[in-house]
Parts: sequence; structure tokens; C-alpha cells
Amino acid sequence: MLVIPAIDLKDGRCVRLRQGRMEDETVFGDDPVEVAGRWVDAGARRLHMVDLNGAFEGKPVNAAAIKAVAEAYPELPIQAGGGIRDEETVQAYLDAGVQFVIIGTRAVSTPHFVNDLCVEFPGHIIVGLDAKDGKVAIDGWSKLSNHSVIDLAQRFEQDGVEAIVFTDIGRDGMMSGVNLDSTVELAQAIHIPVVASGGITNIDDIRALCEVADEGIMGAITGRAIYEGTLELTEAQKLADELCAGDAQD
Repeated sequence: MLVIPAIDLKDGRCVRLRQGRMEDETVFGDDPVEVAGRWVDAGARRLHMVDLNGAFEGKPVNAAAIKAVAEAYPELPIQAGGGIRDEETVQAYLDAGVQFVIIGTRAVSTPHFVNDLCVEFPGHIIVGLDAKDGKVAIDGWSKLSNHSVIDLAQRFEQDGVEAIVFTDIGRDGMMSGVNLDSTVELAQAIHIPVVASGGITNIDDIRALCEVADEGIMGAITGRAIYEGTLELTEAQKLADELCAGDAQD
């Protein structure tokens, strides 16, 4: 299981929000390339990058910062999302060296868009499902849809997406622990990998996810915890390697 550092971008800087509220931010760095280098040095095997302005505006705003990180670390897989609403944006990110593109709002509002992307860019499309009380939120988490997480995930699995990034909005940035039950429920309902996000606070959350990783959980995205020091990335990835290797041998 991968422990995946998050780099959330707002106005060109690295920030973390609480429950997706743009007005409730903490700035953790002014140089995204430098921040990415910190996580690479700590042993990151993938980065999760989100254009927060883009998610709200519906078009890329911080694409230059994401591309700069991809160029600085060409061997590091990057999954990027936020404001990706058309094929041209997907192509531009892939051309820049981003390996996976995360579709959120457009996946919910225009479901056939995901199918089209999977045909055009096979192996590169991930869908991000951000939920509150089992319902999917869109437009930078500003609106709740009537769609259930599991129903949508099963549809996107049929379309051919590589994975589902599942975020519990209520826990994101709150350091309140991962929503293990909902994450496992989703993973059991589909056959593609799930990446857990939201609420990861310390090494106990990583240990808990490792214990259920064989249900189909391939990664855990962590943001505020590694920036504030309640979770040490190198230690977390080492534990994940040890526990998951042990599960594979059992």
C-alpha cells in the first residue's frame, strides 16, 4: 500500500483546507517543487496534486505548478486533479509528465465523459469521489449531488478507470481519523483499487488501513498530518511495506 503525500495548490502555494472550505486554509509552502522534493526525499512513490482554484473555477489555474513538479521529478508518478473538465486539459497534463488524471465534478455531472476519456487515454484516468453521508459532492465540494458513492464507482469501473480516490469530506483536514468503514464498504463493492483520503492523522490510521488493504485499498493520501508532523512519511511507508508484505505471505 502506498502512502501518498498531497500537495494542494491555491494561488500557487501549497495549502491545506479544512473540510474543503477555501476560506479555512493553512499555508505550508510557497514553492510546490521544493515541497515535492521534501516528500521525494522522504520516500514518496507517488504524489497527489490538486488545483484547488481550478476545482472551484472549473478550469486549470495552478497547472503551471503541477507541470513544474512533473518536470522536476520525471520518474515520480503524479496523480493530478482539480478543474479538469475537457480532453484538452487531460492531454496537456499527460504531455507534461503527469501519469494519472483525476476527474471529479465532470465525472458526476456528465458520466459519459469518463467513458470517452478511458477510451482516449487508457490507463491514465482516475475518478475522485468526494462524499458526505454517502452522497457525492461536486464543484469543489460546494454542492451535494443525489448520487451514491457505490453506484457511481461501479459505473466508472465498467468504463475502465484505473482507480477510485475516495474522500470523506467531513474528515478531510480535520485530523479525526480515516473513515475505515465507508472505505472498506466501497472497496468491497468494486474490483478496481481504492485510494483512501480524508482524516488520516497518525501511524495508527496507516496500520488500520493496512489491516484491510487486501479488500482492495491500494493507497492512502495524507496531507495535514505529514505537514504538521503527526505522521512521519518514511515511517508510514515502511510500516505499510512491512504489514502488506506480511499479508501477502500469509
